[in-house]
Amino acid sequence: MTAKINPTKGSPNSRILGVGGYRPTRVVPNEEILKHIDSSDEWIRSRSGITTRHWAGPDETVAEMTLEAAGKAVADAGIVPEQVGAVVISTVSHFKQTPAVATEIADRMGAGKAAAFDINAGCAGFGYGLTLAKGMVVEGSAEYVLVVGAERLSDLTDLTDRSTAFLFGDGAGAVIVGPAEEPGIGPSIWGSEGDKSDVISQTVAWDAYRDGEVEKFPAIRQEGQTVFRWAVFEMAKVAKQALDAAGVAPADLDVFIPHQANMRIIDSMVKTLKLPEHVTVARDVETTGNTSAASIPLAMERLLATGQAKSGDTALVIGFGAGLAYAATVVTLP
Repeated sequence: MTAKINPTKGSPNSRILGVGGYRPTRVVPNEEILKHIDSSDEWIRSRSGITTRHWAGPDETVAEMTLEAAGKAVADAGIVPEQVGAVVISTVSHFKQTPAVATEIADRMGAGKAAAFDINAGCAGFGYGLTLAKGMVVEGSAEYVLVVGAERLSDLTDLTDRSTAFLFGDGAGAVIVGPAEEPGIGPSIWGSEGDKSDVISQTVAWDAYRDGEVEKFPAIRQEGQTVFRWAVFEMAKVAKQALDAAGVAPADLDVFIPHQANMRIIDSMVKTLKLPEHVTVARDVETTGNTSAASIPLAMERLLATGQAKSGDTALVIGFGAGLAYAATVVTLP
């Protein structure tokens, strides 16, 4: 007789219950970047909207920044670390290949024997983590899931590259996903366009650097105009699909939190999506820079902390970047 498998016993719904962020103490203005490239403050602002960014010090590692953000998210959710059943960390800048930094975080934060793993989906990483967390809560493998985007992109920045030297910042943003009475995380529209994977990439592989084939430490490079066109036109379509999948019209949206890549991209997406004036738009990139997987939760945390958004607001979030990977969904803010 064929055995029957017991059904899962998760929650029928999930939502974000708490959010936390950490920005390194060192603030780096454009003037400091200009010591290394032939440009101007006006050019950087007009191209990206960035005026300052945060760069981590020696003690502000990916793990330490993650712990700070995670602690705030746990407290904001009103739970204790022991209740966290899974830890998902999205990062491209934790240089220890193994073990995953998530396992260290689970132990140090007091989450016991929680499942823990890292993911690498670039700037779409937070959206990927959110989708995985929703599945765990609904499926029942974890009641509460910690999702973190944490980056030290200053370690992967070529300060002599005029096209990218001013873009990147460091930081960590975290959320707790848990059970809910009503749906708080909509269907995910996610995917990738691997045929364009060379548009944003690491300059050389680690083994090439190890073997002495190149002397310069690997850095992030990108084809700016190609990325801009893809983000504005293709990602606006994905954002619209996420709204449609959630059954939310642009007029019913309260907040828009796109990946904080570039102010021009953000403004162009707002125009393409024809978002009403009442929609609050995250523009954290101005003072935080592009923090890849950390950018959406960091922007979310700042909007809530400053009162620009409030608990219960309906927000569209979309991440996009290296891969070219993307993920969009509609969420209820914690």
